[in-house]
Amino acid sequence: MQTILGSTGVIGTGLAKHLTQYTNKIRLVSRNPKQVNPTDQLVIADLTDLQQTFNAVEGSEIVYLTIGLPYKTNVWAEKWPLIMKNVISACKEYKAKLVFFDNAYAYGLVKGWIKEDTRINPISKKGEVRAKIAQMLMSEVDKGGFDAIIARAADFYGPNTPLSFITVAVFDNLKKGKKAQWFIDADKKHSVTYTPDAAKATAILGNTSSAYNQIWHLPTNRNVLTGKEFIETAAKEFGVKPDYKVLKRWMIQAAGYFVPIIRENIEMLYQNEHDFLFDSTKFEKAFNFVPTDYKDGIAATVKSMKNS
Repeated sequence: MQTILGSTGVIGTGLAKHLTQYTNKIRLVSRNPKQVNPTDQLVIADLTDLQQTFNAVEGSEIVYLTIGLPYKTNVWAEKWPLIMKNVISACKEYKAKLVFFDNAYAYGLVKGWIKEDTRINPISKKGEVRAKIAQMLMSEVDKGGFDAIIARAADFYGPNTPLSFITVAVFDNLKKGKKAQWFIDADKKHSVTYTPDAAKATAILGNTSSAYNQIWHLPTNRNVLTGKEFIETAAKEFGVKPDYKVLKRWMIQAAGYFVPIIRENIEMLYQNEHDFLFDSTKFEKAFNFVPTDYKDGIAATVKSMKNS
């Protein structure tokens, strides 16, 4: 049995599709799980509850933690450590391997390429939470008798990613005939991970015994675009002018007084004030994997939005 905790998001759904290459015993767990494959087993669970987490994990050989919590610092600080503790306890109890789908927040501001061995140095509250739960996980690995993987991605883009800042700021606006938006500086390069690549790679890692007890960066194309280049490419696919406006820090801070989700993004703006370069060479070499080219990924994303 391979179990996905947090199965309704874009990664959980994509992962469920790819896992059929390895097993026909797939369990999808969330507060409101939905069938992806005909034989999927559905389990309703709240991972902040220890007994429900144990029930969700029981009988699993491999567990994937791909949940997304509301984008609020106080929710992350309260719930993430509890969820990680519960999931680790359940996996240890039932001798299941764990694959944790993580982001890059724990690294903080990095000048140059971010690699798996880059120093953990969070400069945001959300980054501190991510660093804490990653440390919780790797500490258990270091004790022995527990196998786990941390699989990290940059910000998302791709089909069916409604909560991605790229989707909201670029794709949605261009589709509506509005100007695209970018944060801080559209001339800075910004790595973004194509979600179909991330889901496929997570399935590969989970089913590769030699991949465990390591940190992996999920495949992200190395030919990084600037915000301006990304918008121009997306606009061409939509067949519209590449018009955009850059939201400066003071504008975002002002809007944050009235819009909570914008306020929650302010501490992450350092990722847009400098080049954000995410290196996945380790995965690419280990699995002979070529990340999707930005042009192709953007074209597929626009096509999916036109058809929706």
